[in-house]
Amino acid sequence: MANSSSGDSMTDRIVRVLDTFTNDRTMQTASEIAGRTGLPPSSAHRIVGDLIRAGLLERDEENRVRLGMRLWELALRGSSALRLRQAALPHMEGVQAIIREHTQLAVLEHEEALFLERLSHPDAGANITRIAGRLPLHASSSGLVLLAFADPAVRERVLAAPLRAVSRDTVTDASALRSLLASIRRRGFVIAPGSIEAVSTGIALPVRDHGEVIAALSVILPRDAATEPAVAALLDAARGIEGALRAMR
Repeated sequence: MANSSSGDSMTDRIVRVLDTFTNDRTMQTASEIAGRTGLPPSSAHRIVGDLIRAGLLERDEENRVRLGMRLWELALRGSSALRLRQAALPHMEGVQAIIREHTQLAVLEHEEALFLERLSHPDAGANITRIAGRLPLHASSSGLVLLAFADPAVRERVLAAPLRAVSRDTVTDASALRSLLASIRRRGFVIAPGSIEAVSTGIALPVRDHGEVIAALSVILPRDAATEPAVAALLDAARGIEGALRAMR
């Protein structure tokens, strides 16, 4: 039900408030939230107060707010992401023991790659990925795999939109990207040197649940590292994850 002059529902406004929190912006004042959402200050303060009372936000001693533990608790109940992460973690640890760099798990969410898990060696090279962080589908190795196996309508929307260069080697030409995605479907994996950071190579392949691609498993290596051991380790891990998912049914 719309209950504001702009036609936004209360749910819409709550989501706008929660969306102002990012990996780099974990603490805010209610006034800052009002400015970022475009909500009237009185409305933003009221919504923030309601969310604090419900435990979805928490206030610190400096009157700033952050996401609350109850929000995390609710998100995990019955979550398909939790099931996937539980199935994947032992096999990701196996990959990480071999490559000793970065091993990651991502899913398709609102036409972006959303990262559910990342394991990193203390001496690993550059990697901008964060747990609960997002990257463009066309730029990251995980995103390329998710896009390659996505619903064709999703693929066409991404290909029709402007493709922003994240690095010098990011594929931003729609025709070239279409060819790359077809190659990923044929080969079953992607090796993407420099698509996010010039010094790194991303390698990713799909994870399936009863034949449907539900995630991408990837590693990030130094650009000059050999890729064959990582591809072999990822293939073994993907098979292990798929077996674990079947056992959870």
